[in-house]
Amino acid sequence: MRMGKIIAAALLAILASTCVSQAVEMANLHASGLLIRIDWQTPEQLPPKFRNHCTAANFTGRPYCSNHCGIDYQFFYYSPVSFGCCHLGNGYRDWDGHLRCSP
Repeated sequence: MRMGKIIAAALLAILASTCVSQAVEMANLHASGLLIRIDWQTPEQLPPKFRNHCTAANFTGRPYCSNHCGIDYQFFYYSPVSFGCCHLGNGYRDWDGHLRCSP
C-alpha cells in the first residue's frame, strides 16, 4: 500500500514538472518573438473589398468574413500574394508569410 502511494507521488511529480517546463518554453518563445499565432482575423483587419458575407461564429461569437468562401469558411488576408479561405479559425501565416490551413 505504501509503495503504491510512493509511485503515485513520483508520477505526479514527473507530470507536474513536465507541464511547467513546457509552459516556460512557450513563454520564452513568445517573448523572443519567434512564435507568431494568428488564427483569427476580424472584419476590421481585412481590406474593405474582402469584407463580404460577415457574421459571427456560432460557438465563440467572434466576427469573421467568408468573402464568397462558403459556409463554415473564413477568409484570411496577409498580403496581396497571401490570402484565401480556410475552415473557421484554422488559417495561419507560416514562417515565409504564406497562408496555411491547419487540418
